[in-house]
Amino acid sequence: MKNLLKIFLLGCLSFLIFSCKEDDDKLTLNNTAQSKISADKQSVVLNEVIASQAAVTFTYTNPVFTPNIVFTNAAEFAVAGTSFSKSVSIEVSMDQNTFSLTHLQLNNILSELNVAPNVAKSIEVRLKSSVNNVTAYYSNVVAVNITGYTPNPDLIYPKINVPGGYAGAAGYADWTPANSPNLFSPSKDDKYRGFIYVTSPNSEYKFAINQDWPGNKGDDGTKTGKLKADGDNIKAAAAGTYYIKVDWAANTYSSVIANFGVIGDATPTGWGSDTDFVYNPTTKTYVINSIALAASGVFKFRANDDWAMKFQPESADQTLVSGTAVKSFMSAEGTVTGDPAYKVSQAGNYKIELDLHNSAYYKLTVTKL
Repeated sequence: MKNLLKIFLLGCLSFLIFSCKEDDDKLTLNNTAQSKISADKQSVVLNEVIASQAAVTFTYTNPVFTPNIVFTNAAEFAVAGTSFSKSVSIEVSMDQNTFSLTHLQLNNILSELNVAPNVAKSIEVRLKSSVNNVTAYYSNVVAVNITGYTPNPDLIYPKINVPGGYAGAAGYADWTPANSPNLFSPSKDDKYRGFIYVTSPNSEYKFAINQDWPGNKGDDGTKTGKLKADGDNIKAAAAGTYYIKVDWAANTYSSVIANFGVIGDATPTGWGSDTDFVYNPTTKTYVINSIALAASGVFKFRANDDWAMKFQPESADQTLVSGTAVKSFMSAEGTVTGDPAYKVSQAGNYKIELDLHNSAYYKLTVTKL
């Protein structure tokens, strides 16, 4: 019995010695110096004209750890006063001590933070250093007053060009990819769509990319909506406006006539007939120079005196403000919820202008005369 007790006590002592040895082998990580960050500007007004140029340069020092370990850095951006509850992060190298952000990059950060454009907003920035993606260590916080801009949709959406013999009469230049109508990809997925205006039958066109001829595509010769590199010119069957869709990756295209007008019980002819738009090659827009609109009714914009293609508003834009351009949406593109219509708050004669040059941002302006 005594021997059993001795063996038991010896086992307990061995366990305690081994446990203490394990504890001695564990390392304690100490953050002996906090990271620091500073900005070369206290305020900046972002400018789309110089979108690719550096707007703000940040200088930082890494945190110091004992023992020396590998970690990752990210710069965090948040609206001042929110305690970084909603933030945007950008990876930062631990092997450098500065990084610059362009006007476009900062404007995109403001957009992600839901900051309205054209108004100065205090944005806080800090450096976040992460160890094993588990433990985070933070620098001091610096604030920069940033004024963003409303991005030009012509610059932020991918596009292809539609050069052709029709383009000069539409306000562009014949057979010049750099000066021709564009088809845009609102989903940025190699699928392009948009409108061209053709003044005479049998006018020809092709599709180009990067505003130049290398890589252009035309019909594959079968006239069945298939494309190939350096293919045949495509002919418009009649004069008028065409709605064109191109799948650049799948090498397919479609083209349908789409002549627009306005209709509704707010217009002189009611729901019985349309008042047609006229294309203006100087402004490259579709215009009705004067039409009487009643405040008691509504109106819509549709193509070909039919309802397959129609332009409709967001709920906030159903009552139009004179002279204020609003984004409009086409039902055939699946961007309209319900069946909304437009209206004006005051009866009178109006000029209506429909800008269809960018399918990612169709624009409507109704101005009281």
